[in-house]
Amino acid sequence: MSTIADTPHRAGPREWLGLAVLALPTLLLSIDVSVLHLAVPHISEALNPSAAQMLWIIDIYGFLIAGFLVTMGSLGDRVGRRKLLLTGAAAFGAASVAAAYADGPAALIAARAALGVAGATLMPSTLALITNMFRDGRQRGVAIAVWVTMFSVGIALGPVVGGAMLEYFWWGSVFLLGVPIMALLLVAGPVLLPEYRDEQAGRVDLVSVALSLAAILPVIYGLKEIANDGMSAPPLLALVAGLVMGVVFVRRQRGLDSPLLDFRLFGNPAFRTSLVTLLLSMLVAGGTYLFVTQYLQLVGGLSPMKAGLYLLPAAFALIVTSVVSPIAASKVRPAYVVAVGLAVSALGHVMLALADSTSGIAQVVTGFAFVYAGGGPLIALGTDIVVGSAPPEQAGSAAAISETSTELGMALGVAILGSVGTAVYRGEVDVPARVPDGAGDTLAEALQAAKDLPADVAAAFVDSGRAAFTEGMNVIGVVGALLALGTAVLVAVVIKAPPTGAGEQAPEPAESPVAPAEQPAS
Repeated sequence: MSTIADTPHRAGPREWLGLAVLALPTLLLSIDVSVLHLAVPHISEALNPSAAQMLWIIDIYGFLIAGFLVTMGSLGDRVGRRKLLLTGAAAFGAASVAAAYADGPAALIAARAALGVAGATLMPSTLALITNMFRDGRQRGVAIAVWVTMFSVGIALGPVVGGAMLEYFWWGSVFLLGVPIMALLLVAGPVLLPEYRDEQAGRVDLVSVALSLAAILPVIYGLKEIANDGMSAPPLLALVAGLVMGVVFVRRQRGLDSPLLDFRLFGNPAFRTSLVTLLLSMLVAGGTYLFVTQYLQLVGGLSPMKAGLYLLPAAFALIVTSVVSPIAASKVRPAYVVAVGLAVSALGHVMLALADSTSGIAQVVTGFAFVYAGGGPLIALGTDIVVGSAPPEQAGSAAAISETSTELGMALGVAILGSVGTAVYRGEVDVPARVPDGAGDTLAEALQAAKDLPADVAAAFVDSGRAAFTEGMNVIGVVGALLALGTAVLVAVVIKAPPTGAGEQAPEPAESPVAPAEQPAS
């Protein structure tokens, strides 16, 4: 059995066919995210969740993915990345069926939680396998660009396919999209994907797993509750408890011979900066996507199918910039490519900040396309910088850290910016006295409550609700523009990597640990 060091650096036909297989879970996860946002009004009508339950339905998936990514990435390094990928695929398919047939908000939240745990096995496994299969720097950049492109394709297909399903079937049908994709992965994966694992890695430290969850989940909960309901004792205590557990987690990792997360990876400034930028950018993207999809349906009055079609320009822009970015990065510093992209995103956020509730659909669609176009370079090149900065035997951990930043950012964006937008809405909407308490807490609820009101009262209520919702989106646009410009400057100043040259090999991280050669198992 040969080590990675003995294998050719250039990838062959088997690796490229394997990349096509690895695109399947990436495609699925992106479809799942975009479909759910379109289904929010239908879930609200069918299951009648409270505002808090609706937020949990949306964001518990991302929270648990973020909580388990580090554990799953490290587990994949130990037990085998292909094995973990296929196990997660089977679990994801089963949880998708459970979500589709959930009969209440609690059941759907539980199914979404199961999807989050299963989903945490998929992304780091796919990205780590790509890193191992494509050792040549130029080929790795192209492979990661393809991986990102499939995520973009899923975003494009999700609204269209999901919108069509919502037109003709019940809301739960959108979750069944994942079942055939996972089935195909389970059939093709064992044939086309090689197995990689670190034969010399130690056992997973279960105490570290518990500490990582005890650190991440209370912090997320505390931030969510503070953003939603303001400062109070329970969320503040949760934040403090999470931070304390985080300190304990870090101290334990530094004392282990085989840590769950090796903090020496953070010795590379490019690694750290890329992670922070991914986190902040995905935070904004999560909140923005949530409000744009609802704006098109609830303010613009579009059907789910039409709303999905209106999102295609943004998805297409993301696909184009994701593919073009590695080419541009071969000519100029990758940091400059990312910084220019972030500046383009800032322009899109400004357009969203200036949109109104009566004639803003074209402006919202155009602004959202600029936001996504500017995000392509960051996702493609930022991810490559992170995983390329780690030694091969820690590819799973590095991929997990990258995905943790992405998923945690998306989840926090829905929780924090979603709650901020909701708070703005509640502060601005004019709810008639005859509307029951809580019936106007969200725009979807307001539109439903307006059906029982006299025509003139209902019209005023709906206009007020749509204007208030748009003001919430405007605030999110301002926040997004400021963060995009700030991170553009940060990336341009800190990341000094030169243009990627043909045949470039994966760079070594600063103070990277010495580890035994990783074994590829057939």
